[in-house]
Amino acid sequence: MQVEVLMRKILHVDMDAFFASVEQREHPEWRGKPVIVGGKPNERGVVSTCSYEARAFGVRSAMPTAKAMKLCPKAILTPGNYSLYKEISSQVREVFKSFTNMIEPLSIDEAYLDVTNNSRGIASATLVAHLIQKEVYEKTGLTCSVGVSFNKFLAKMASGYQKPSGITVITPENAQEFIRTIPIGDFYGVGKVSAEKLRRAGIQTGEDLLQLSKAELESRFGNLGPRLYAQVRGISNDQLTLYRERKSIGSERTLIKDTTDHGILSKYLEKFSLEIASMLQKRALASRTISLKLRDSNFNTTSKSVTLRDYFNKKEEIFQLALQLFEEMMDEKPIRLIGLSVSHLEKTDKIYKQLKLF
Repeated sequence: MQVEVLMRKILHVDMDAFFASVEQREHPEWRGKPVIVGGKPNERGVVSTCSYEARAFGVRSAMPTAKAMKLCPKAILTPGNYSLYKEISSQVREVFKSFTNMIEPLSIDEAYLDVTNNSRGIASATLVAHLIQKEVYEKTGLTCSVGVSFNKFLAKMASGYQKPSGITVITPENAQEFIRTIPIGDFYGVGKVSAEKLRRAGIQTGEDLLQLSKAELESRFGNLGPRLYAQVRGISNDQLTLYRERKSIGSERTLIKDTTDHGILSKYLEKFSLEIASMLQKRALASRTISLKLRDSNFNTTSKSVTLRDYFNKKEEIFQLALQLFEEMMDEKPIRLIGLSVSHLEKTDKIYKQLKLF
């Protein structure tokens, strides 16, 4: 008996230079000019995002703002308006919901949509992509790029292929040709360390991956091997994660000036503890794990965590735990970045119910 497998229709929708495009919409006189959304150069700020005009000068996200302004001295620098970005993101999400409730948000400006059985009964995923572009623009005045394919990995690869305002379709027929050209660092599960290891082994692109058997990939690269073997052949059963639970809550800060002053650093930890406690209580959450992150003046990053038996969500508890970790980690090297986060989150009402059982 032959079983017919339903081919899924997945879109990856990515807003084009989202924050910078919003700023150009709000300030028409900035259109066509390089715009950088980020922190102040003299306070060691970083670029959050930038317009395509700024990218032409080599400016990139996460770049120190000081470096970005040297590359593009005439750029317009703005700290951004995150409440506005969130509001517009919600408007974009409403457009998505008018087509399907199968939505996996990845961030404020991108999401996966499964439009296999969409609410408008449109058979063509490419037509859905065109309509989403049109309706997002009509509602917000902003453009987006869309990747259309039969799995998440290929849809995401496709969305970045013809930016801005592009639509790229990867079908089962042209998938292999497309995958062959993908740089190894763009495959799912490949981080910086894995990418370097793969490159040292002579694997630069999907084309190189295709030359290796599943057994060979597994023996050389462990659990990553079989995943790469499947990806490079367009095989993926990844389902959309419709509800993305927050896995951690935290704050970090790059300091204006490197310091070894325990008093200054402790003040930051106290501030972070208050912010984290507020966020936990607002969401009716508690945590069992706390992590401290320090980056020294040589850009060496260290972190340490502790997991408790009992849950916590009060500022005093978080601050005391943070200070304990700080005393264990701190040496005399000047610190340029300090961060604090909590994880292993659970709803407080669920914890209370569990306690009542005993």
